[in-house]
Amino acid sequence: MCPNRYVRLVYGVLQSGLTSGVASGIASLPFWRAGGFWGAWLTARAIAWLTMLPLVVFAAPMIRKLAEALTQETIDQSHSQEGGPRAR
Repeated sequence: MCPNRYVRLVYGVLQSGLTSGVASGIASLPFWRAGGFWGAWLTARAIAWLTMLPLVVFAAPMIRKLAEALTQETIDQSHSQEGGPRAR
């Protein structure tokens, strides 16, 4: 286990690894019939992951702030802010 202070880096590694793996797999599908899928996929994934990892690690805080600015928290009309039912 890593200390919690590395959560952003661990998130970036996991997210960029998953995304680059899926995207490069889809992009490499035309090589399936020719028999070169695995080589094309591994090469594309390595390039994509090395490109995306720093981008994800550094951009994630800004993307989170942008997402928070574009959304708003809603309050359930049947409950007060304290979480209990409203008195009628």
